[in-house]
Amino acid sequence: MGNHIAEMLCGEVMFLKPVKSIVFAVLAVLSLSVIAGANDPLFINLSTDELHRSTMAINFGKHHSANGHPLTIFLNDKAVMLGVKAGATKFSDQQQALSEVIASGALVIMCPMCLKQAGYAEADLLPGIKIGGPKMTGDALFKDGTKTMSW
Repeated sequence: MGNHIAEMLCGEVMFLKPVKSIVFAVLAVLSLSVIAGANDPLFINLSTDELHRSTMAINFGKHHSANGHPLTIFLNDKAVMLGVKAGATKFSDQQQALSEVIASGALVIMCPMCLKQAGYAEADLLPGIKIGGPKMTGDALFKDGTKTMSW
């Protein structure tokens, strides 16, 4: 009889574990929904020069910017080419999209070390792109409520 009771209790405990996990997951999702603001800033870390991926990143930001989310795009590593005049032939669509988000109020920041490493200077930047630094980049990245995406 003692074994039978132990088996019943063990079965109930085993049943409760998945139920507790489901309840916890639902509560976690609901709490994130409450925390996420309708106009939280979006910081996109863009490091690729791949045409599809860079277009996807910029258009993702463009869409959410149009819906009221302040947008920052940080160009670094290979994405330097998207923000310099020398990239105009290969990256014309991306440069047009960057110009559009800048015109709508987005902040596009160029990594200064990456720019230098690629052999370019501030004079080579497209109009409206800002040279980053700890203050400018940090202010955008660490603003309360900021969400980040990376491509």
